[in-house]
Amino acid sequence: MKRRIIKIDEAKCNGCGLCAEACHEGAIGMENGKAKLLRDDYCDGLGDCLPTCPTGAITFEEREAAAYDEAAVKENMKKKAAQADSLPCGCPGTHARAISRKEHTACETEPAAHEPASRLSQWPVQIKLVPVNAPYFDGANLLVAADCTAFAYGNFHEKFIKNRIALIGCPKLDEGDYSEKLTAILSNNEVKSVTVVRMEVPCCGGIENAVKNALVKSGKMIPWQVVTISTDGEILEN
Repeated sequence: MKRRIIKIDEAKCNGCGLCAEACHEGAIGMENGKAKLLRDDYCDGLGDCLPTCPTGAITFEEREAAAYDEAAVKENMKKKAAQADSLPCGCPGTHARAISRKEHTACETEPAAHEPASRLSQWPVQIKLVPVNAPYFDGANLLVAADCTAFAYGNFHEKFIKNRIALIGCPKLDEGDYSEKLTAILSNNEVKSVTVVRMEVPCCGGIENAVKNALVKSGKMIPWQVVTISTDGEILEN
C-alpha cells in the first residue's frame, strides 16, 4: 500500500539518537552511528521523531510501504520494556543513566584498598551513543578523551574522570566527525568546562579539533583545556 512514512537522510544525520528515543514504536534504530528506519510496519507516519532531529535529516515521503501493524508494535514495546528491566544482560551503552558513587571520609577505608575505585559517573560513554540531552550534562565538567588515553595513563580515573562526565572516541577508527554531536551537547546544556585528553600521535588531533569546532559553533564561552598523553603514559607539557 502507498502511505506517508518517514525518510532519513543519512548524510545529514549526526548520530545523536534523539529520533530513536522519540520513536516509541521502535521503528527507528541506530546502525553504524546513523539513524535508520528499521521497519516500515512500525512507523505510524505521525512524525514524533521530526521535531527532535537537530539537523533536519528526517522528512515525510509518500511511497509503497507495509501497513502500520499496531499489534506488532505493542508486542515490540513489551519486549523492549522487559529488556530494560534486565540491564545486566544488555549493553550499558544503550541505557543512559547516572551512577551514584559513595565518597569515603578520611576515617573510612575503601573496600579492597589495593584496587583503585571507579570514578565513572554515567552511561553511555561512547560519543556516538550518548543522548545529547542527557540530564547529567547540565552543570557538568565535561571530559572528551581519546579511548587509548585511559590505557596509557595509569591514574586516569582519579586524574581525569573523577567529578567529570566522560565521553570517549577514536577519530581514526570511528566514522564521521564528532563535532556535530559535541556541538549539540554544548548548545543544549549548561556545560561548565571541557577537558580534552588525547594521545601525542597526530591522528588524535581529530578529537581536539572536533571539540574546538563544537565550542565555536555552540557560540558559548566555555573554559577548556587540552592534556596530551605520551605513548609511554606520561603527561606532556602543552
